[in-house]
Amino acid sequence: MRAVTITSRNDEVSPNIIVQDDWPTPSARPGEVLVRTEASALNHLDLWVGRGLPGADEFPRISGSDGCGRVEAVGEGVDESWIGRRVLLNAAVCHHSPHLPNVIPTDPALHMIGETLPGTHAEYFTAPAANVLDIGESDPVQAAAFALSFLTSWRMLMSRARLKAGQQVLITGIGGGVALSCLAICRWLGCTTIVTSRHDWKLERARELGADHVVLDSNEDWSKTVRSITSKRGVDVCADSIGSAVHQACLSSLARGGTLVTCGATTGSGPTDLVRIFWNQLSILGSTMGDMAEFREVVALHLSGQLEPVIDTVHPVDEARTAWERLESGEQFGKIVLRWD
Repeated sequence: MRAVTITSRNDEVSPNIIVQDDWPTPSARPGEVLVRTEASALNHLDLWVGRGLPGADEFPRISGSDGCGRVEAVGEGVDESWIGRRVLLNAAVCHHSPHLPNVIPTDPALHMIGETLPGTHAEYFTAPAANVLDIGESDPVQAAAFALSFLTSWRMLMSRARLKAGQQVLITGIGGGVALSCLAICRWLGCTTIVTSRHDWKLERARELGADHVVLDSNEDWSKTVRSITSKRGVDVCADSIGSAVHQACLSSLARGGTLVTCGATTGSGPTDLVRIFWNQLSILGSTMGDMAEFREVVALHLSGQLEPVIDTVHPVDEARTAWERLESGEQFGKIVLRWD
């Protein structure tokens, strides 16, 4: 089969992207479906994998955690009625710890298709049947662009931060898939939104998408601007995936009792302000991907036309390296998608 492969580990990933025509086609194992890919979308994870993320250090390899296509075959134990259906992938595969005497079970660990498992940037991919949803005749490009970013944002805002209609929300780094998904969910819920970016043009695009307020991130503390926008009160929720570079500004932007929810740290982790946290009774929550119940909820809103992804560019497979260059440049606004049909 054809596959986009990362040939070796390097801090600069795009030069190591090639399209191979002779990659072995996988087979559906028990409990799995084999999907013929129609569209796959890039995430920042595709860069971390290429840089040798722990657990993703064998090369060449196929990344990709967003995929949509039609079921070509099923493994043992999977009903054949799946064959021919267009499905959308939730790449987070749950692995439960063994039940041991006198040990309280913890939440299941998540193994990512496209990280520790072969990904979707290929003509075919496999996944547990429990991790795909039938989406009928929905647009596969839109669906692939929707899945992981919106699932991540849904868990961040709805499951973890318990966001309520009408609250004030700060979203950092607008332009990336998760930040734009957070904006869409906040608008759907009727929240007031404040977004940040280092680029004026991204802030203008965010205004066009309905952001209520924008803040230019010029590598200085912009929390006073946020507090001014909110009449010194601060925001109820801050959704962040940037990490160290903006962490203190995020904390300083929160109202008393506010919540910072994070799904990543692209600039690394760093010290925090414990005095502000306990004095203002702030909550700091971690959030990673989402389970199938959350996936069904948010995909239902997509299928009903209430939530739509922002797409930056769509590339044929032969332009895969160009797609990675676009992602690596940080100049994208929305999702970058590969078409396989």
